[in-house]
Amino acid sequence: MFDISVTEWVGYLASLVLMISFLMKNINTLRIINSTGCLLFVVYGFMLATSWPIIISNTFILGVNVYYLTKHFRNR
Repeated sequence: MFDISVTEWVGYLASLVLMISFLMKNINTLRIINSTGCLLFVVYGFMLATSWPIIISNTFILGVNVYYLTKHFRNR
C-alpha cells in the first residue's frame, strides 16, 4: 500500500522532528530536538546520492545549535 523508500522515511522523520522542535517553549529543548532533526537531514542528504545543499545547511545549523548548547551548559 505504501510504496515509500527508506530514504523517504528518513526525510519524513527528519521533517517531523524539525517541526516538533519549533513547538518547544524552552530554547535548550528546541535546540536539542532541532539538532536531532538536522542530523537526520544530514543522513537524508547522503542517502539522496549526496545532496550537498541539504548536507551543508543542516550541518551549519547543527553546529550553531551545538555551539549555543555548549555555551549554555558551560555557564551553568
